Amino acid sequence: MSFDNRQQCLENLKSLGFQVGSGFMVGSPYQTMEHIIADLRYLQKLQPDMIGIGPFIPHHQTPFAKEKQGELHLTLRLIAILRLMFPHALLPSTTALGTIDPQGRKKGLQCGANVVMPNLSPMDVRELYKIYDNKAYVNAEAAEGLALLGKEVQEIGYRIVVERGDVKK
Repeated sequence: MSFDNRQQCLENLKSLGFQVGSGFMVGSPYQTMEHIIADLRYLQKLQPDMIGIGPFIPHHQTPFAKEKQGELHLTLRLIAILRLMFPHALLPSTTALGTIDPQGRKKGLQCGANVVMPNLSPMDVRELYKIYDNKAYVNAEAAEGLALLGKEVQEIGYRIVVERGDVKK
Protein backbone atom coordinates (compact mmCIF):
# COMPACT_ATOMS: atom_id res chain seq x y z
CA MET A 1 0.00 0.00 0.00
CA SER A 2 1.39 3.38 -0.91
CA PHE A 3 2.10 6.09 1.64
CA ASP A 4 -0.64 8.31 0.16
CA ASN A 5 -3.12 5.42 0.27
CA ARG A 6 -2.32 4.75 3.94
CA GLN A 7 -2.82 8.41 4.78
CA GLN A 8 -6.14 8.44 2.92
CA CYS A 9 -7.30 5.33 4.82
CA LEU A 10 -6.58 7.06 8.15
CA GLU A 11 -8.43 10.17 7.04
CA ASN A 12 -11.40 8.08 5.86
CA LEU A 13 -11.57 6.18 9.16
CA LYS A 14 -11.43 9.45 11.11
CA SER A 15 -14.22 10.98 8.97
CA LEU A 16 -16.36 7.90 9.77
CA GLY A 17 -15.90 8.58 13.50
CA PHE A 18 -13.25 5.98 14.33
CA GLN A 19 -10.35 6.77 16.63
CA VAL A 20 -7.15 6.75 14.63
CA GLY A 21 -3.49 6.63 15.41
CA SER A 22 -0.36 7.44 13.52
CA GLY A 23 3.29 8.05 14.21
CA PHE A 24 6.83 7.41 13.09
CA MET A 25 10.20 6.03 14.11
CA VAL A 26 12.80 8.62 15.02
CA GLY A 27 16.13 8.14 13.29
CA SER A 28 14.92 5.79 10.58
CA PRO A 29 17.52 5.23 7.85
CA TYR A 30 17.68 8.22 5.49
CA GLN A 31 15.28 10.25 7.65
CA THR A 32 16.06 13.98 7.68
CA MET A 33 14.77 16.80 9.85
CA GLU A 34 12.63 17.81 6.86
CA HIS A 35 10.95 14.38 7.01
CA ILE A 36 10.26 14.82 10.73
CA ILE A 37 8.77 18.27 10.12
CA ALA A 38 6.56 16.83 7.34
CA ASP A 39 5.43 14.05 9.72
CA LEU A 40 4.57 16.60 12.42
CA ARG A 41 2.60 18.65 9.89
CA TYR A 42 0.72 15.55 8.75
CA LEU A 43 -0.12 14.69 12.37
CA GLN A 44 -1.32 18.26 12.86
CA LYS A 45 -3.62 17.85 9.86
CA LEU A 46 -4.88 14.40 10.92
CA GLN A 47 -5.33 15.18 14.63
CA PRO A 48 -4.90 11.51 15.66
CA ASP A 49 -6.17 10.09 18.95
CA MET A 50 -2.96 8.11 19.47
CA ILE A 51 0.57 8.91 18.35
CA GLY A 52 3.15 6.16 18.34
CA ILE A 53 6.70 7.48 18.33
CA GLY A 54 9.89 5.76 19.30
CA PRO A 55 13.48 5.45 18.22
CA PHE A 56 14.41 3.33 15.23
CA ILE A 57 16.29 0.20 16.34
CA PRO A 58 17.90 -2.01 13.68
CA HIS A 59 17.12 -5.71 13.40
CA HIS A 60 19.84 -8.11 12.25
CA GLN A 61 17.61 -9.81 9.64
CA THR A 62 16.74 -6.66 7.69
CA PRO A 63 18.55 -4.57 5.07
CA PHE A 64 18.94 -1.93 7.81
CA ALA A 65 20.87 -4.21 10.18
CA LYS A 66 23.99 -2.05 10.12
CA GLU A 67 22.18 1.29 10.34
CA LYS A 68 22.57 3.53 13.38
CA GLN A 69 19.69 3.46 15.89
CA GLY A 70 17.57 6.53 16.58
CA GLU A 71 18.62 8.99 19.26
CA LEU A 72 17.06 8.98 22.72
CA HIS A 73 17.26 12.75 23.20
CA LEU A 74 15.65 13.60 19.86
CA THR A 75 12.86 11.10 20.54
CA LEU A 76 12.25 12.63 23.98
CA ARG A 77 12.21 16.16 22.52
CA LEU A 78 9.66 15.07 19.95
CA ILE A 79 7.49 13.45 22.64
CA ALA A 80 7.49 16.79 24.48
CA ILE A 81 6.60 18.67 21.28
CA LEU A 82 3.82 16.20 20.49
CA ARG A 83 2.39 16.55 24.00
CA LEU A 84 2.19 20.33 23.48
CA MET A 85 0.66 19.90 20.02
CA PHE A 86 -1.80 17.19 21.11
CA PRO A 87 -2.63 17.66 24.81
CA HIS A 88 -5.33 14.96 24.84
CA ALA A 89 -3.74 12.30 22.61
CA LEU A 90 -2.62 8.91 23.84
CA LEU A 91 1.16 9.09 23.55
CA PRO A 92 2.99 5.86 24.45
CA SER A 93 6.38 5.72 26.11
CA THR A 94 7.54 2.79 24.05
CA THR A 95 9.42 -0.39 24.78
CA ALA A 96 11.92 0.87 22.18
CA LEU A 97 12.76 3.75 24.54
CA GLY A 98 13.32 1.19 27.32
CA THR A 99 15.49 -0.85 24.98
CA ILE A 100 17.94 1.92 24.09
CA ASP A 101 18.09 3.29 27.66
CA PRO A 102 17.25 1.43 30.89
CA GLN A 103 15.39 4.57 32.08
CA GLY A 104 13.92 5.26 28.63
CA ARG A 105 10.26 4.60 29.37
CA LYS A 106 10.39 6.68 32.55
CA LYS A 107 12.07 9.49 30.63
CA GLY A 108 9.34 9.26 27.99
CA LEU A 109 6.65 9.67 30.65
CA GLN A 110 8.50 12.61 32.15
CA CYS A 111 8.59 14.29 28.73
CA GLY A 112 4.85 13.96 28.17
CA ALA A 113 3.99 10.39 27.23
CA ASN A 114 0.92 9.09 29.05
CA VAL A 115 0.76 5.41 28.07
CA VAL A 116 3.04 2.42 28.72
CA MET A 117 2.30 -1.06 27.49
CA PRO A 118 3.61 -4.26 29.08
CA ASN A 119 4.35 -7.28 26.92
CA LEU A 120 1.42 -9.58 27.69
CA SER A 121 1.97 -11.94 24.77
CA PRO A 122 2.46 -15.59 25.77
CA MET A 123 6.15 -16.42 26.20
CA ASP A 124 6.09 -19.06 23.45
CA VAL A 125 5.12 -16.54 20.73
CA ARG A 126 7.21 -13.52 21.72
CA GLU A 127 10.04 -14.46 19.37
CA LEU A 128 7.61 -13.75 16.52
CA TYR A 129 7.22 -10.15 17.64
CA LYS A 130 10.84 -9.13 18.06
CA ILE A 131 10.86 -6.31 15.53
CA TYR A 132 14.30 -5.16 16.65
CA ASP A 133 17.29 -6.67 18.39
CA ASN A 134 17.70 -6.79 22.18
CA LYS A 135 14.08 -5.83 22.84
CA ALA A 136 13.59 -4.95 26.51
CA TYR A 137 11.18 -6.86 28.72
CA VAL A 138 10.84 -9.77 26.28
CA ASN A 139 11.89 -12.37 28.87
CA ALA A 140 9.57 -11.20 31.66
CA GLU A 141 6.43 -13.29 32.17
CA ALA A 142 3.24 -11.20 31.70
CA ALA A 143 2.33 -10.70 35.37
CA GLU A 144 5.99 -10.16 36.23
CA GLY A 145 6.31 -7.61 33.41
CA LEU A 146 3.26 -5.72 34.63
CA ALA A 147 4.65 -5.67 38.19
CA LEU A 148 8.03 -4.40 36.92
CA LEU A 149 6.28 -1.72 34.89
CA GLY A 150 4.22 -0.66 37.91
CA LYS A 151 7.36 -0.36 40.01
CA GLU A 152 9.11 1.63 37.26
CA VAL A 153 6.38 4.24 36.91
CA GLN A 154 5.86 4.46 40.67
CA GLU A 155 9.48 5.61 41.00
CA ILE A 156 8.55 8.83 39.19
CA GLY A 157 5.26 9.38 40.99
CA TYR A 158 2.93 7.73 38.46
CA ARG A 159 0.63 4.76 38.77
CA ILE A 160 -0.69 2.16 36.38
CA VAL A 161 -4.32 2.53 35.39
CA VAL A 162 -5.78 -0.44 33.56
CA GLU A 163 -8.49 0.75 31.17
CA ARG A 164 -9.26 0.32 27.52
CA GLY A 165 -7.51 3.58 26.71
CA ASP A 166 -10.24 5.12 24.58
CA VAL A 167 -9.78 8.84 24.04
CA LYS A 168 -12.49 10.72 25.89
CA LYS A 169 -13.82 13.65 23.90
